[in-house]
Amino acid sequence: MVFAHDVELALAAAVWLANSAEPPDTLTTVDQLDEFAREHHYTGSRRHDRSELQEVRELRPRLRSVLVASRDEAVPLVNAMLRDGRALPQLQRHGDTDWHLHAVEDERPFAERIMVETAMAMVDVIRADEMSRLARCHDPHCDGVVLDLSRNRSRRFCSTSCGNRVAAVAYRARQRSSSGDHSAG
Repeated sequence: MVFAHDVELALAAAVWLANSAEPPDTLTTVDQLDEFAREHHYTGSRRHDRSELQEVRELRPRLRSVLVASRDEAVPLVNAMLRDGRALPQLQRHGDTDWHLHAVEDERPFAERIMVETAMAMVDVIRADEMSRLARCHDPHCDGVVLDLSRNRSRRFCSTSCGNRVAAVAYRARQRSSSGDHSAG
């Protein structure tokens, strides 16, 4: 594990949200937001309405900005997120989850809690000088964010489909090249 469990969860959730804005948008319904909250283990109050969905959708560019920023660029973005969310870190334990940090109350708006949890996770990333764990997708036709928690730092694509697409393009180029070489002989 590169970071504490709650940090990795918050980073994965933020990356998913940032990437959900990439075409085709994958966060357009309240049901999709509910699934996101379940999949990323969010607790606390939820309104389950279009207004809450819109607040989370509007947060995505801000998350993307901090995730792809350089270390020095990320610091003021993180500090602003913590200030805007009026963060007050507290240790919490609930369900099967051991001690971890919550920096806002469970009753605060869902988008605000996501923003603050992302900022708290980014504090660890910045302090550990691990910004290289976050990058843009290596697919030239994608603007997705990559979270690389692998031991050897080998993850280059935001999704399997991007990796497959780049591999297929490279394969076709090699095939064309080798076909051209044989015809010249």
